[in-house]
Amino acid sequence: MITRSDPDPSTDRSARSAWSALSDRVAADVIGRYSTSFTLASRLLSAPVRRDIVNLYAVVRTADEIVDGAAARAGEGPAQVRQLLDGYEDAVTTAGDHGFHTDPVLHAWAGTVRRCGLDMEQMHAFFASMRADLTPTVHDRDSLAAYIHGSAEVIGLLCLDIFLTHGTTGADRDWLAEGAAALGAAFQKINFLRDVGEDVTLLHRAYLPGDLTEATKDRLLDDAAADLARGSSRVADLPAGSRAGVAAAAALYGDLLDRLRATPAAELVGSGARRVRVPAARKLWLTAKAVTRG
Repeated sequence: MITRSDPDPSTDRSARSAWSALSDRVAADVIGRYSTSFTLASRLLSAPVRRDIVNLYAVVRTADEIVDGAAARAGEGPAQVRQLLDGYEDAVTTAGDHGFHTDPVLHAWAGTVRRCGLDMEQMHAFFASMRADLTPTVHDRDSLAAYIHGSAEVIGLLCLDIFLTHGTTGADRDWLAEGAAALGAAFQKINFLRDVGEDVTLLHRAYLPGDLTEATKDRLLDDAAADLARGSSRVADLPAGSRAGVAAAAALYGDLLDRLRATPAAELVGSGARRVRVPAARKLWLTAKAVTRG
């Protein structure tokens, strides 16, 4: 007789597997509803890599929603938003210690943490940057560097850990880590310029020191382009199952950088600011090109 305290082992494993598979699908749906660029690039990753990268970004996206207004629009005050972020940091950084979570995104993430041996100090750095977003701040060079490290560079490093879990390479890890951090920084700096109008007018954040003139815009883009080039130079040394996806992401951001370069600074700021985008057809072409090169 099988009792509740004596489950059939095969049934128990099947139930856990079904919940884990469902949780992975939920995480993929979460991130898929926010970014077509991410979805396109991630499809070029091998299946095991894609699963764990998506699980990472689903957690990152959830934290973004806490600080970017979804919680406030639901009626939560500043103290409650901070409490939500603190609670989510605790849930995310301890998720790998538990084999089951009622939250599918956390359950999926916990599986990724255990499979890939991810460093939770990196996630604490990420949440430190998210916490900085809760207080309107005009960043200086040092505080902006610290913010970019936590919000972007550590995510690149976590991605690298996932890549190396699922593939092999003869390249030095420190060499690859420099590239991963550089790509993360490049993507974030390009995002700052793309979103500067919304950040200033709606979120009351000033990531970019000083007024955005043509000279400052070009200087920021030159900085991002240098990071992008440094990171892209390492892509060929990544494990085979990760190269095309990372190359596609770098190409999409490179195209966005070029479009920002061609857009007058005045059109990126103020109440009439427009958000520069890469057209869907262009995204598909760049993604296909990355496949061909990969």
